[in-house]
Amino acid sequence: MSGTSEGPAPAADLVRPAVTERHIGTSPRTSAGSPPGASVSPGSPPDPYASAEAPPDTSAPDGTSPRTFRAAFATAPLAMAVVDREGLVVTANDSLGTLLGADADALAGRIAADLVDLASDARTWHSYREVLRGRQARLRCTRRLKHPDGHSVWVQVTVAPLPPQEQAVLVSVADISARRELQARLRHLQMHDPVTRLPNRTLFFERLSAALEAEVYEEGGTGRIGLCYLDLDGFKAVNDTLGHRVGDRLLAAVAERLTRCADEAGYARAATPLVARLGGDEFALLVEDSTGTDQLADLAESVLKALQAPFDLSGQRLSLSASIGVVERRAAGTSATGLMQAADTTLYWAKADGKGRWTLFDPERNAHRMTRQALSSTLRAAVERGEFALEYQPLVGMEDGGVRGVEALVRWNHPQFGMLTPNRFIGLAEEDGSIVQLGRWVLATACRQARRWQLDHPDAPPIFVSVNVAVRQVWDSDLVADVAEILAETGLAPHLLQLELTESAVMGSAGRPLQALQALSDMGVRIAIDDFGTGYSNLAYLSRLPVSVLKLDGSFVRGFQYENADGTSAHPNPADEVIVEALIQLAHRLGLTVTAECVETASQASRLRGIGCDTGQGWLYSRPVAPDRISALLTATTCRQT
Repeated sequence: MSGTSEGPAPAADLVRPAVTERHIGTSPRTSAGSPPGASVSPGSPPDPYASAEAPPDTSAPDGTSPRTFRAAFATAPLAMAVVDREGLVVTANDSLGTLLGADADALAGRIAADLVDLASDARTWHSYREVLRGRQARLRCTRRLKHPDGHSVWVQVTVAPLPPQEQAVLVSVADISARRELQARLRHLQMHDPVTRLPNRTLFFERLSAALEAEVYEEGGTGRIGLCYLDLDGFKAVNDTLGHRVGDRLLAAVAERLTRCADEAGYARAATPLVARLGGDEFALLVEDSTGTDQLADLAESVLKALQAPFDLSGQRLSLSASIGVVERRAAGTSATGLMQAADTTLYWAKADGKGRWTLFDPERNAHRMTRQALSSTLRAAVERGEFALEYQPLVGMEDGGVRGVEALVRWNHPQFGMLTPNRFIGLAEEDGSIVQLGRWVLATACRQARRWQLDHPDAPPIFVSVNVAVRQVWDSDLVADVAEILAETGLAPHLLQLELTESAVMGSAGRPLQALQALSDMGVRIAIDDFGTGYSNLAYLSRLPVSVLKLDGSFVRGFQYENADGTSAHPNPADEVIVEALIQLAHRLGLTVTAECVETASQASRLRGIGCDTGQGWLYSRPVAPDRISALLTATTCRQT
């Protein structure tokens, strides 16, 4: 049998060295201390169990004799050999000869390390020499040897010293092929999915972690890695309606198509993508040494195309689609956790974008998502820490240019991201419910400031303050009680408070929200519909709502543009003018006032004034400013146009 192993040899199971008091020197002939493959001195080494003259048969106290021990050694079912201190076989039994496919007598004088491959790795070779020299108690390792007839044999080699007077060690070799085969079968069952027979999550992460080890991608290849993370769209409905048995058969059929796609993608390439089932209806295709995003995109496209064809399962014809998150990057600096997080995020994007498609990981989009998460996690604490502030934008009378009121606009002075406008965090606050706490703070702060302006400028007409209210504030809190309490605490008159709700929120109001709006209106608070003209526009319902103000969306006002920002002329949109004029007339007939948003030029203001718009708001008059700037405006009789 060849003394070389097939493939990488398993790590040796080494017994800790035991240092003896007596150092055994090596003989002048070839020793175990020589490099592997050293020549052996001619002639056969002496056999400590045989001599020219047979020794007297001296029996041991228990009745056994050396001849009995020799007979037991020769006929033992365990393959064994006695090896001298130089590493040469002194004698071997028939079991070893049979295991190695050679005559036992012919093994005498051979280098034992070559017979059982003890020199294939430095650690085992060093430990073996230490045992021969008496410096280590024992060596045990596993080797894969090739039999002369072609098959492989897994063996466990044990090297242990004989009594000191023998000046030799005993090498025993146990055939563990059956055990290794059983272990391999058990590992296969442990590492593969029973439904699809694909590698499971455990084996997938084992392969992924191995591919990301530095020594793997530094040895050659592209140094890149790619992943297609796939989820079946609507698979739960199959399980719920047709049962898990049909669902399992569908998963197996999907696995076959994915495997076919991987085989085609791996054709004429260094490696075939690994297909794995990660659980449920989630699959992954791992591409090692990827050549770039184009390769991953082609693989994702082929998967989507392969899954488009209907599945025929015992008379059941099923169609389904899949969403795929695609990630491709350099392996250096990438972790298995980071790659899977990116793939999971991208899969979520693919589903959010409409399903039945693949989406490539976008670092910028992911950074935005991470920012949203960071903001969402600190919103509640930010209110308590006082990180929010209010700015106010004037609402100006179109006829005389006087300040009628102001809209309170919240700003978040974030310690990491700087000053944030409402569009960056209001949606998050509505999602996690912190809008109730934040909205109450905005309402109280705005009312307190409006009352202070009134006290500081007793000669000027009092101005109202307009505060935006989210629908969730109506559902998740007692908005009527909060408003009544804040007005009582600040001393602000109810008619000087205006609450703005979006058109979609007000038009869809029923039950508790409508009752709350009616109670607030009865209290004297003004109710305004914000961004009017972009939502439901249920005009018949409008007359039955407790609304006093319509705020026209800025998209209509922009159609009044007669000049660009650089002073050049621009053509207005006649349709926008007709719509706005009709809305203003309708509002006036219903007893409502109209505010135009996003007024930026004098020509826009002039046209709005001509068709009867009541108030305007926009950069023509003022940007959102701090409270002290509003105080300065109140000292003037008109708002200076800039």
